Amino acid sequence: MLSHADDPVAPRPAGRPSGAGPDGEPDLSPVETPAERAALRPLDHRPLWARAAVGANTYDGATGTVTPTIYERTTAAALRHEAVNLGQGFPDREGPDWLLDLAARAVADPQVGPPNQYAPGPGLPALRRAVAADVDRRAGVVLDPEQQVLVTTGATEAITAAILAFARPGGEVLTFEPHYDSYGACAALAGAELVGVPLRGPDFRPDVDALEAAVTERTTMILLNTPHNPTGTVFSAEELRRIVDLARRHDLRIMCDEVYERLVFDDAAHPHRTILSIPGAEQVAVAVGSAGKSFSVTGWKVGWITGSATLVNQVRGVKQFLSFSSGPAYQHAVAEGLADDRGFFTENVAELAAGRDLLHRGLTEAGLRAHHTEAGYFVVADISPVTGLSGEAFCRLLAEEVGVAAIPVSTLTIQHAARPDDELQKLVRFAFCKRHETIAEGMRRLAERLPAALERT
Repeated sequence: MLSHADDPVAPRPAGRPSGAGPDGEPDLSPVETPAERAALRPLDHRPLWARAAVGANTYDGATGTVTPTIYERTTAAALRHEAVNLGQGFPDREGPDWLLDLAARAVADPQVGPPNQYAPGPGLPALRRAVAADVDRRAGVVLDPEQQVLVTTGATEAITAAILAFARPGGEVLTFEPHYDSYGACAALAGAELVGVPLRGPDFRPDVDALEAAVTERTTMILLNTPHNPTGTVFSAEELRRIVDLARRHDLRIMCDEVYERLVFDDAAHPHRTILSIPGAEQVAVAVGSAGKSFSVTGWKVGWITGSATLVNQVRGVKQFLSFSSGPAYQHAVAEGLADDRGFFTENVAELAAGRDLLHRGLTEAGLRAHHTEAGYFVVADISPVTGLSGEAFCRLLAEEVGVAAIPVSTLTIQHAARPDDELQKLVRFAFCKRHETIAEGMRRLAERLPAALERT
C-alpha cells in the first residue's frame, strides 16, 4: 500500500502552492491555467497501476487500492438494492438470432466457419474485407483490407493500442469531456497527461477554438468520440474538418472513437461522418469501430481500427502484443452481418429511439432537465432543478432509496483536475438501451419515490 506521502490523490496541506506536494513533489489539486498545468506532473513517478487508476477515476486514496470501474460499481449497486439498472450501457436483450446462430454454427462445425484456434493477428481476412466494403459502401472511403483494417478485441483494445502508439511519454493528450473512462487510464499508461476540453449543454457541440487553445508544445494526440458518449452529439463534417486541419497544422495524431456510428437517430442535427472521409485525415487519423454496439452483442468484444497503411501499421506494433487475436467464430459472424444485416440496423435504431423518448419524457416529468440525444445509448440530465446534491451523491440516493441506477457524468471527467462547481458535476447519465418495460418501471419509481427521497436529504 502506498504511504500518505506517496498517495497520488493525497489532499494538499494548507498553504502549499499549487503544483507542489510533500517535499516539493507535485500534487493533484485542480488546475486553472496552462502555466499551472505545465507545472503539474502528478503521475510521472507513480507505478503504472496507480497512474492508470487515477486516470480512470478508480483510485481509492484512503486505502491505496484500485476500485472497480464506475460501470461495475453501478451494476453492483443495482443488484444490491434491486434497482432498475439504467447505468451501465449494455442492452438487456440479445443480438439478432440469425447472428447468434452464425457464431454458434461456426464454433460447432469447422466446415461452416473458421477453426477454433488462433485467428490471424490482424483479424480474419473475411472480416477485414467486410469492414473495408462497409466503409466504402457507406462513406465512399476505399480501404485496403490487408493494410488498412486491423481487427481488435473490442473497441477498447483499439483505443488502447492507438493511444499507446501515438501518445508520447511526457506529452499531453487532448479530449472533449465527459469522455469514455479508458482514455484517462491509457493516456497515463503511455506516460502522457490527459487534458479535457468541456462540452457544454444544452447542445454539447465541440468548441474547436477551445480545443486549439488547449494545444501546447507537449500535445501529441487528440481523442475524439462521435457519436459522443454520453451526450449523444454527432459531430458535423465542418467540425471534423476543422479538427483535422488543427491536427495537421500541429502535427498531431487523432483517434476517433466511432462505436455508436450505427445508432444515429433521424432527428440528429447532422448525419454521422467517419473522420476518414474528411480531406487530409489519412495523414493524421485512425477510426475505431465496434460490432458490440452495432449488433447489440457487447460481450463478443469484436472491434477494429482503420486508417492509412502507415498509421494502422504503427497501431499494430502495439496491438499484436496486447491480446494478439480473439474469437474467430465471432469474427466470422460479424463479417457475415456487415455484408447483410437483414434489416437489423434500422429496426434497432427505431427501438432505441422509442426508448430514448420514453426515458426523456420520464426524466422531464420528474423535474430533471433532460438533454436531447442524437445517437447512442444515453440521455444526460441536469439534476440542478430538483437538488443541490452532486451528481455522485444523487446517484447514490437513486440506487439506495429510489431503486434506479444511473451514472454520474463527473466520473467521466478528469476528476483530479475538476472544479467542484463545474456544471459537468451536476449531470447524470441514464441508459435507454433497455426493454421499454424496464425503462417504464424506472420512470415509475422515479416519479413515485424521488420527491420523498429528496425531502429526506
